Amino acid sequence: MKRFPGLSAALLVAAALAPAAALFVAVPADAQETSETRAIDQVSGNLYRWTAGAYHSYFLVHADGIVVGDPLSAKAARWLKGQLANRFPDKPITHVIYSHNHPDHEYGGRELDGPGVTFIAQKLAKEDLVRTKADTRIPDTTFDKTMTLDLKDGQSIVLTYLGTNNGRGSITEMFPAQKTLFVVDWIVLGRLPYQKLQGYDLPGMIDSTRAVLKMDFDRFVGGHADMGSKAEVERYLGYITALYEGTRDGILAGKSLAQIQKDLTLSDYSDLKMFAQWRQQNIEGAYNHMVDDDYYLMRPDVPKPAGYSAD
Repeated sequence: MKRFPGLSAALLVAAALAPAAALFVAVPADAQETSETRAIDQVSGNLYRWTAGAYHSYFLVHADGIVVGDPLSAKAARWLKGQLANRFPDKPITHVIYSHNHPDHEYGGRELDGPGVTFIAQKLAKEDLVRTKADTRIPDTTFDKTMTLDLKDGQSIVLTYLGTNNGRGSITEMFPAQKTLFVVDWIVLGRLPYQKLQGYDLPGMIDSTRAVLKMDFDRFVGGHADMGSKAEVERYLGYITALYEGTRDGILAGKSLAQIQKDLTLSDYSDLKMFAQWRQQNIEGAYNHMVDDDYYLMRPDVPKPAGYSAD
């Protein structure tokens, strides 16, 4: 395990765990910058979630400064930097941690840069940002499997790479003092995964979410959708498992995509947001990944649906 020392001094705030909803602090957006909703929620103690439109990130206040998660965009990062300067005028940004490589989360990094700021990412995320010539701040520090950012006030952030799930180098970020886990894109609470699962590795998502459930946390914060409990993460695992297995079994039975979309109702999860709009798209995404990546329809033991052509 790589350990990355932080800074110094005593704990700024020692707060008991409390429901996030009771600690909500709304912040109006700058109309000249954007009309998207922006807000800051206190998650627990020194840990906060911040929101820009449909996207979430976090910041952690510590004795010598502030650790910020994904910058989200240049406009969002500028807004956050102003908020931090107003709320915590004696606390500079010390670290920025990228959750993975996707530009809709990692662009805007330069807005958070400054003297002494360290940018951190899993090595595959950095490699992809460099390879694709991404127009954002490139990380300084990388790790392979796991890394702990130790802050000298007793707080820490444990970063773990569990394998492929969404994008490249996507990690979990654990806050032990707050018993909170942060994950972007491949765990989504209270809502279906996005549309046709663009950029997702569904089996990898299942494996990674199973691994997450072995971790010690009470609350979950995601890069999209709702905050929630470990039990809600377990229910999410139930959904993506049912999606994968139902689609797989339909293909193995020789069903077409349209027939699978009709038969695989996933009705146990009909209360989730975007269910009516995205259920069929989720099935289509799972189907296409299986056909394109796993070559199901090239297997001689798999009956081909009516009208299928390999051409």
